[in-house]
Amino acid sequence: MLFAILGLSVLSVLFIFSSSYDKPGYFELKQCVWIAAGLVVYFMAASMGYRTFLSVSYLLYAVSILLLIAVIFIGQKVYGAQRWIMLGPFVIQPSEFAKMFTLLALVKYVGGFDCRGSQWRAIAGALGIVLVPFIIILKQPDLGSSLLFIPMLLTVLFLWGIRIRYLVFTFVSALLTMPIAWNFLKDYQKKRLLVFIDPNLDPLGAGYTALQSKIAVGSGGLLGKGYLMGTQTQLNFVPEHHTDFIFSVVGEEWGFIGSLAVICLYVLLFVVLFRISDLTTDIKAKMLVSGIAALFFSQVFINIGMTFGWMPITGLTLPFMSYGGSSYVLMSFALALALSVHRERSIFN
Repeated sequence: MLFAILGLSVLSVLFIFSSSYDKPGYFELKQCVWIAAGLVVYFMAASMGYRTFLSVSYLLYAVSILLLIAVIFIGQKVYGAQRWIMLGPFVIQPSEFAKMFTLLALVKYVGGFDCRGSQWRAIAGALGIVLVPFIIILKQPDLGSSLLFIPMLLTVLFLWGIRIRYLVFTFVSALLTMPIAWNFLKDYQKKRLLVFIDPNLDPLGAGYTALQSKIAVGSGGLLGKGYLMGTQTQLNFVPEHHTDFIFSVVGEEWGFIGSLAVICLYVLLFVVLFRISDLTTDIKAKMLVSGIAALFFSQVFINIGMTFGWMPITGLTLPFMSYGGSSYVLMSFALALALSVHRERSIFN
């Protein structure tokens, strides 16, 4: 796990430097600070153990909701979205905190019920826990982050032992409400979904980023154009290529082989998380680690998918690679909790 984190962190600094070559020393140095902070959080949280954080999960959940509400009043608006809070020279994104703290509260709540009895109370409470941050984040607007709560919720409920008919009912209900949900989307979100189906629908507007990203990745070929030699990214044809579209920089400069190497580091993390989840006998620990894996996998899959044009553009960053402190620190915290599950099992065995 640590090998994969350090590998991705080193690559993060390299490609953030490449993607911000016109501003040398700005983004990559700040990312180094966040990496150092993330590693400190990683080792501290792992030593404290997941049970410590589960015991105060409701308090952490309440703090995350307060931060999300604070964004509405004092948040900084960028590109029409109000998702960030300024703290001196640093900017935090409360939705990143909400994802992990909601998972902790969800695991503690659901894990307190016996799945062999009536399940409606547990399911209703779980939906309520997830729905509050989901709605607030959706209103920021941040559709990508809000959607990540869904696989996390389904994974926890499935491992807890929810009856299949309830899952089927939930899935069918979601399909039936999609036409209604369409009317609540912002105009730019509707455009993103439409250009996902046909990027040529608005090639100079909503479809521009998707087209340029695919050109960048495709032009890299097998071995890439070489480090610092990517024309699409160096000349800023791909917007936000140090954050949301960092993988397009990898694809253009290091090609298919380099992209595959990065993906292998993520696969290594997934394998470690699945292994820890499979070996633990504590149901709460199993739900927690699997929820982390679902959250992590969804974010990686969606980010890389939108780089290739396989997924709609949602504004999700690539964990441990994209520039950004909140995401890095919280992902480090999440993996530390998984590591503590493994350590506890090793000690008692």
